[in-house]
Amino acid sequence: MNIEDFRFLHPMRVRWAEADMQGVVFNANYLLFFDVASTEYYRQVSGGNRDLLKSVFDRLYVVKSTIEYLQPAHFDDELLVGVKTERIGRSSMTVNFGIFREGQHLIRGENVYVYAEDGRSMALPEDFKARIETMERASV
Repeated sequence: MNIEDFRFLHPMRVRWAEADMQGVVFNANYLLFFDVASTEYYRQVSGGNRDLLKSVFDRLYVVKSTIEYLQPAHFDDELLVGVKTERIGRSSMTVNFGIFREGQHLIRGENVYVYAEDGRSMALPEDFKARIETMERASV
């Protein structure tokens, strides 16, 4: 994916604590970057409705995360983290991530989320799905 493929981009700057002894972002921190950006994405999807956001987040679980390292980010780099919902099913969603520095693609990622309660999957709320489709401006 290219930066143009993302309708939502969240700016971040790499902090000192996020880099390791090699001077690059420690690998697990990319998952944190995905999480921060996806929270902002869903905040925008919800239109700032905290009740909607909380009701969905209370039941949304990451069941798979993948990261593909293309190039490292470094301390004080200004990054853009792209978030794109690639697929919405009955009870799950696939979300793609891209991390960019000055237009250069550094990291690819994907999370699969399942909407569940008490260990059982359940249908994603239709209103939430519709809001994501509106955000992405297409049926996903």
